[in-house]
Amino acid sequence: MTKLYNDPANFKEELIDGFVAAYSRYVKRVPNASGVMVTDAPPAGKVALVIGGGSGHYPAFCGYVGRGLADAAVMGNVFAAPSAEQVYRVTKAVAGAPGVLYCYGNYSGDVLNFDMAEERCRGEGIDVRTVRVNDDVASAPPDQAEDRRGISGDFFVFKIAGASAARGDTLDEVERLTRKANARTRSFGVAFGGCTLPGQDEPLFTVERGKMELGLGVHGEPGVQSSYMRPAGEVANLLLDTLLADAPPEGGNRVAVLLNGLGSTQYEEMFVLYRDVARRLASEGLEPYRPIVAEAVTSLDMAGCSLSLLWLDDELQPLLDAPCVSAAYTAA
Repeated sequence: MTKLYNDPANFKEELIDGFVAAYSRYVKRVPNASGVMVTDAPPAGKVALVIGGGSGHYPAFCGYVGRGLADAAVMGNVFAAPSAEQVYRVTKAVAGAPGVLYCYGNYSGDVLNFDMAEERCRGEGIDVRTVRVNDDVASAPPDQAEDRRGISGDFFVFKIAGASAARGDTLDEVERLTRKANARTRSFGVAFGGCTLPGQDEPLFTVERGKMELGLGVHGEPGVQSSYMRPAGEVANLLLDTLLADAPPEGGNRVAVLLNGLGSTQYEEMFVLYRDVARRLASEGLEPYRPIVAEAVTSLDMAGCSLSLLWLDDELQPLLDAPCVSAAYTAA
């Protein structure tokens, strides 16, 4: 249960204020907007990457604002899309001549409001493009992949986009590489318990003792089906059976791996699970590249985890390796 808050109605604004106070070496608040931007914004001579979505997912989204990553993040209320006005104000704060790329999870509220902001910015002569992350294989079949949600694969797509923009690529090129990373990323998750909104006494959903939810969302949605709880090795196989069955064509054998905690799963538990993930990947002839076991896209205090794979090639790997620095992720 979420316990630390003052007025739940002010939760978003207070968390932004606290985040900026803690990490002013990386970010500053966007004036008159619910968002943060890099300390030296607007970025000179480069494409600006703007990410965002609802609060409740830290380190997404504000934690990924920094050099080599996003230039700004706009934040809505917990599990709610930011308004079009907020997206517009954040965009104006960082937009420069090279243009702006929006990148966010594929949820209807975010799509509606980011699209309205994009149209308004384009009307003012700002070149804005959009890439919607849709890595969640549980949310739609392969022939409807454009309808899939964005979950923990957000991290990989943001990293590629930020690195491309940081090295000075054109907006066309940043958009192309971001779309390529998105097309080669797959995620699937399981939940052992629901999450509770600030000020509420009951979780958004509950999981029956001895069961787990398969194919969860990160906005407090339950999974697409329930199953019995099982040992870590069987959970690893379940995650990988699902992801490998949906592997991108000609993906190759190098995969970036993210085992993502959803908010209250202990790191020790995830290391036990990753042991079995690594063994299964090796048995499939896949090479895990710079694996990450961490909380990357959470859902408040939800118990569970998700596994994301990005099939790498010689074009994407240098972007994944590129240096960056932010409150939540740094690569030398």
